[in-house]
Amino acid sequence: MSDLDDLELRGEVENNAYDFTPLPRRRAGLAIAVALLVAAAAVAGYVAFVWRQPAAPTTAAAKPRAAAVSPSPPLGGTPDAIALPPLDATDSLVRTLVQALTESPAVMAWLPTTGLIRNFTVVVTNIADGATPAKQLKVLAPSAPYRVVTRDGRTTTDPRSYDRYVRIADAVASVDPRAAARLYATLKPRIEDANRDLGTQQPFDHTLERAIIALLATPVVDAGEPLKPKGIGYGYADERLESLTAAQKQLLRMGPRNVRVIKAKLREIALALGIPAAHLPPA
Repeated sequence: MSDLDDLELRGEVENNAYDFTPLPRRRAGLAIAVALLVAAAAVAGYVAFVWRQPAAPTTAAAKPRAAAVSPSPPLGGTPDAIALPPLDATDSLVRTLVQALTESPAVMAWLPTTGLIRNFTVVVTNIADGATPAKQLKVLAPSAPYRVVTRDGRTTTDPRSYDRYVRIADAVASVDPRAAARLYATLKPRIEDANRDLGTQQPFDHTLERAIIALLATPVVDAGEPLKPKGIGYGYADERLESLTAAQKQLLRMGPRNVRVIKAKLREIALALGIPAAHLPPA
């Protein structure tokens, strides 16, 4: 399977993904590491014990969010007093701020890329809409090949495939939630600039909350979940898992240990951003 197939579990790209391409050589530097949300998606809702229909989590979460988000204070709290350059000149500043957010060698390796704020905005929007942000996340694709094992006619993911994502999960775990929230608040004016360039009318806070909720609603599945051939790759034999969004399946694909690490940190970041706990899926 190619790197792109490896990100998606299936050999195809979701055709409803945003693709903002004005900047050349654009890659996802963990989506500027504002909550390292991209890392959670770099791979790929539902909470297993309450799942009913594929659309249920989105529909159920949308109503209370629409009523409660409007009067809520802006996510991230008080920004740092920093003079922000124009959107397309922010990469240098973003790198400096992110380096103060985490010392993860993996994150440091991803920072020398271009269009960081635009990438963050595109990736989060795709996740919120359920689409795979695979094109923006090529820098996170593992170098080792994806493997499956077949025993007694049952095909599953080779547990060694999960090891390829440990560095991503550990990078997420290294983030200080309060610092991530403050960074988001500080950069929000330029994030909103990028958001408007995508043609989105709603404030980006709404999009970010939807994306975080979608990832937190992704189940944690024990290793050994059966697979079935699908296209040139594999899909989940369990239709409840196969009906997850492309972004959720990318997260699920990282393996149970990594998913638990990422979701735990993402929940901390969500609360630090100011998203009410009542809006989040049960832990």
